[in-house]
Amino acid sequence: MSSGKGGPRWTQTWLGGAPSAGVDLGEPGERIGLPKSGSGSVASYSRRLVALFLDWVLALLVASLLARSFGWEPAERSMWTTVIFAVYAWLSIAFVGVTIGKRLCGIHVTRLDGRPVGLGWALARTVLLVLVVPALIWDRDYRGLHDRASNTAVVNI
Repeated sequence: MSSGKGGPRWTQTWLGGAPSAGVDLGEPGERIGLPKSGSGSVASYSRRLVALFLDWVLALLVASLLARSFGWEPAERSMWTTVIFAVYAWLSIAFVGVTIGKRLCGIHVTRLDGRPVGLGWALARTVLLVLVVPALIWDRDYRGLHDRASNTAVVNI
């Protein structure tokens, strides 16, 4: 039952994930035809989170400026921040595949088949992103459910 290295084998496998059980899952993006590193490789979690934070701050700034102009209460400003973020992310990804935050972090959204993301797929991706939970469920290629649903991946520029 014990492996001799600090506890039962099943705890080491569970805590260490599939690689500790001897399973080779490959590199992130390998299954979907992306390079291991460099341009076009899967963007890291940290880059994606920083880009999301920057985009959210931008939406918050715009909403704050509008709140002053229109006299919005905090609850209204919060709702409009979400709406501004969603519209900004949707249109930016649909037309250029990148938001300001993603550009600053050196990443962009691309369809796996090489075509532009487009309005429909970008809308589906954005709705799932705004719902938050689908974006938190990632696969081994660092794709959230919002990316899987829209057949996209966030890659390095």
